Parts: sequence; structure tokens; C-alpha cells
Amino acid sequence: MGTGMSDLAGIEAGKVVAPTGLGELPELCAAEVLLHLDAPDICRLARLNRAFRGAAGADIVWEAKLPDNYRYLLGFVDGAEEGEGAGQRSVMGKKEVYARLAKPVPFDGGRKELWLEKSKGGVCMALSSKSLVITGIDDRRYWVQLPTTESRFQSVAYLQQIWWFEVVGEMEFCFPVGTYSLYFRLHLGKASKRFGRRVCSSEQIHGWDKKPVRFQLSTSDGQHALSQCYLDEPGSWILYHVGDFIASTAEKPIKLKFSMAQIDCTHTKAGLCVDSVLIYPKGFRQEKVFSALNEFFVWQHERALFCSFSWRQSTVPRNCLEPSYLYGSKVQSGNDARIWK
Repeated sequence: MGTGMSDLAGIEAGKVVAPTGLGELPELCAAEVLLHLDAPDICRLARLNRAFRGAAGADIVWEAKLPDNYRYLLGFVDGAEEGEGAGQRSVMGKKEVYARLAKPVPFDGGRKELWLEKSKGGVCMALSSKSLVITGIDDRRYWVQLPTTESRFQSVAYLQQIWWFEVVGEMEFCFPVGTYSLYFRLHLGKASKRFGRRVCSSEQIHGWDKKPVRFQLSTSDGQHALSQCYLDEPGSWILYHVGDFIASTAEKPIKLKFSMAQIDCTHTKAGLCVDSVLIYPKGFRQEKVFSALNEFFVWQHERALFCSFSWRQSTVPRNCLEPSYLYGSKVQSGNDARIWK
């Protein structure tokens, strides 16, 4: 009976109807499906059949995945690759544009990089230690540049010993609309390879358990963040969360100022590698992230939650920065005021 019904289903007015499947799906319908997927899923689905393969190359699909200011980002590609003019960029398909921006685009003499996060298309950025203002960086008694394959910039700034530890940076950029997180990528100890294995020397590490490091972030439109925590976990690269900021428009550049400091001349600090500053869309994670629990300053457009703050001088009471001030006597030390995300 099942065979008879199948035969009848294939016969209509004396004609045999060819079986249909996903291969017969119109490319326009396939493109509508791809619009709801992330870039990696689009590439995987393109291998399914001819309809999805054709739709996966359509500009309408990839333009929806690109940031609104992707033409602004392409300007950095033109500057990084000599001989690639704006005329040549204009003939590129949107898929090729996405693929190029998903690769690291160096700028500012190779000291900075930007790229699109491949899954969601969010803009990410890295600023090398050479683009930061580091106190004492020109004196080899305090700092040295170490070559390493563990950095995307192939070198890190290593602190040999110093009393006044301060690292400051600035960045002006047209970020697509959204919320972003800023991190310092740090490493306690000097990593090297011995007999093909990674080893980490922690002999010089000292001073980071005496007082927490203070991280600060401010923007040109009045957003501020302040946090502090003790540096820990020797031998591992860790992203220390400085704060978040909101880009409300992609047409106007936003200027960022950020820093980390541990200024206490009663003791020296040493044994720290400073690799880079990373800016990711909020929620994007690539490495182990360390977030200070007492990150109590978050302003947006000049609205202070606790007390006023300026870039160079804070009017906060001195004991306001201690965990016990914020959370009572239950928190006794900086080691207790930490959480992992």
C-alpha cells in the first residue's frame, strides 16, 4: 500500500513530478535564512548545496554582518597595504570585505591592530606596549623589551624594578554603536622556552602583594570607570578588566584615556610583563579575565554613582579605595576582593 501511494504521489494528470528538496530552494529564500546566522555558520551552510553556496556570496547577506562604519575601517586597510587604493576596494564584494577585516589590520606604524570578531562581526582592537606611555621605559635599569611569540606584537615590556609604576594610554577611534570592555593583558614572571618546553621564572616578582594596582578609564563624552585589584597568578597571561564604555554613534570619534598605576615609594615592584591593551565588544571572551570586585565607579555622561572623579586627581577619601570601606568588615584583604569571570 505504501508503494502504491508513493506512485500516485508522483503522477499528476499523466505526468511524473520530479522530487524536490533543499537543492531546489531559490537563492533569495536561502539568503533570507543566512541573514539569521553568524558568519561561521554561513560558511558551513554554503557547503550544503548550490542554492546556499550561491546565497552565501551575496552582498545582501554580508553587508548585514558588517559594522555600519565598515568603509571607515577599510581606510586603515588601505593605509596598511600599499598599492591597494580606494578604487580597488570599491570593486570588492561584501564577503571579501568581511574576510579582509576579520584579519588583523595593523596601523600606527604596526603598534596597533584592529580586526572583526569572526562570529558576530564586532570590532576588536589591540594596542601594544610600545604605544603606551610607561614611566621609566627608556631606562634599561627599569624596563626592557623582551621578544616573545606569546604576544601578537612579538615583544613585551618587562619590568625589572621600579618604585613609581604607571602606564598611561590614549586612543581616538570611531567605534560602531555598542558597549565595549577595555583590558590590560599582563603576565607575572619572565616566560621562556627550555628544551622545547615553556618555563616561567618568578625570581624577580615582588611588590604586587603590598598594595593593589589601580585601573582607570575615561572617555571624551563623560564616561568614567575606576577599579583596583592585586596582581596574582604568576606564569599566566591574564586580562585585567579596567572598565566598560558605550559608543553612542559611529560617525563621531570617541577619545579614550586609560591607565594603571601602583604608586607607593615605600617599596619596589618588579617581575611584570606588559603586553598590550585590548578593547573587545562587551561579553566577548578569549582569555582568562580578572575583574576587580570593588569596581565601584561607573559613570555615564557625567552621572556619578559615588563621588566625583577627574582624570588626574580623585576626590575620593583615601580609605574609600579599600575593600572594607565598600563591603564592610567581611572583606579583609585584596586577595578576598577578587572574582573570576
